[in-house]
Amino acid sequence: MYSQQEIDDAVASGVLSPSAASALRTYIEQQRTSAIPDEEQFRLLTGFNDIFVSIAAAIMLFAVGFIGQRIGQGTGLYIPDPGGDGPSFLAPLGVAAVSWGLALYFTARRRMALPSILLLLTFAFGVLAAAGMALTLVIGPDVLNNNPRAGGAIGAISAAIAGVATWLHWRRFCVPITVAVGAASVAGIAVGLLVAALGENAETAKNIILGFVLLLGIGVFLFAMWWDASDRARLTRRSDVAFWLHLLAAPMIVHPVFTLLGLNDGSGTIAEGFVVILLYVALGLTALAIDRRALLVSALAYVLWALADLFKRFGAVELNFALTALVIGSALLLLSAFWHQARVAIVKPLPEGLRDKLPLLDRNLPAEAAA
Repeated sequence: MYSQQEIDDAVASGVLSPSAASALRTYIEQQRTSAIPDEEQFRLLTGFNDIFVSIAAAIMLFAVGFIGQRIGQGTGLYIPDPGGDGPSFLAPLGVAAVSWGLALYFTARRRMALPSILLLLTFAFGVLAAAGMALTLVIGPDVLNNNPRAGGAIGAISAAIAGVATWLHWRRFCVPITVAVGAASVAGIAVGLLVAALGENAETAKNIILGFVLLLGIGVFLFAMWWDASDRARLTRRSDVAFWLHLLAAPMIVHPVFTLLGLNDGSGTIAEGFVVILLYVALGLTALAIDRRALLVSALAYVLWALADLFKRFGAVELNFALTALVIGSALLLLSAFWHQARVAIVKPLPEGLRDKLPLLDRNLPAEAAA
C-alpha cells in the first residue's frame, strides 16, 4: 500500500504527473469500502512494525540519555542540585543526536509514520532541554533563583534554538508534525520574552500570560486554517500538517479560556458551569465547520468537570460522574454518527467566501461542485 507521502515524492521526482497522482488518489478513495466524506485521515501507523520500532527506539533513547547523564556527572558538566548531582545537558543532547541519526533511516528511507513522529519529538525536546541546561550552566544556576527575567530569557533563547533545529529537521525529513513543533517553538519564544519583560511581576500577571497564550493559540489556529485551505479535499500531507497544528492550537485556546473562568482552582460557580457548556457547544459548531475534532477533544476534560459539578450541586452526588459520562459519551457518539449531516447543516448557510476556505463537504467531487 502506498502512502500519500510516497505519492507526493513520486510527483516531485517526475515519476508521476500531478494529474496521474490525482487520478490515483481519487480511484483509491472510491475503492475504500468505508469511505466517509468527513473522516480525518492521517498516517500514524503503516503496520505493527511501527510500534515495534517505536518501542525499540524509546528503549535505546532512554539508554542514551542515562549514559549521557552519567558522563556529564563524571566530567562535572551538570547543574548542581542541593540533593546531589543534578541534570546534565549531555543527556538530552545525546538523545537529540541519536534521534536525528535514527531518522536518517526510519524516516528518510523507510517512511515509517509512528517512529518518525517519536524521533521528531525526542529530537526537538532534546535540543530544547540541552540548550536550556547549557545556558543555565554558563550563566550559573544561582542567577535563576527568584529571577523570572533571566528564566524567561533562557526559555526564549532555548525555544529559538529548538525552532532552528526543527526547521532543519523539516528541510531534511518533512515530517508533518514538524510544523506544529516549530509553531510551538515560536510560541515559546514569545511567552519567554513576555515573562522576561514582566520580570518580577510575572508571578502576579498570570492572567496576562494566559491571555497572551490565548492570542498565540488563535494565531496557530489561523495558521492551521491556511494549511487546510490549501488542501480542501485533504489528499496531500498538507492536511496532516494542518491536523497537528489544530491539535496544538486547541489546548492553547481552550486552557486559557477555562482557566480564566476559574475552573482550575475550584472556584467556578453554577453560572460559569453553564458558560462552559455553552462554550463547548460553540467549539462543537466550530469543529463541525472546519471538520476538525481536536477542539472537542481538548475541551473534553473541562466540560466533564463542569457537568459533573452541576449534577453534584443539583443533588446527584453519588451518580454525578456516571451521569456526566453518560451525557457526554452519548452526545459525542451521536455527533460522530451524524457528523457529515451536521456539517452540511452548519456549512451550507455560510457565506460563499467563507465556504470556499473550508474543507469540502464531498471530497469525491471537484472543488467547484462540492462547494
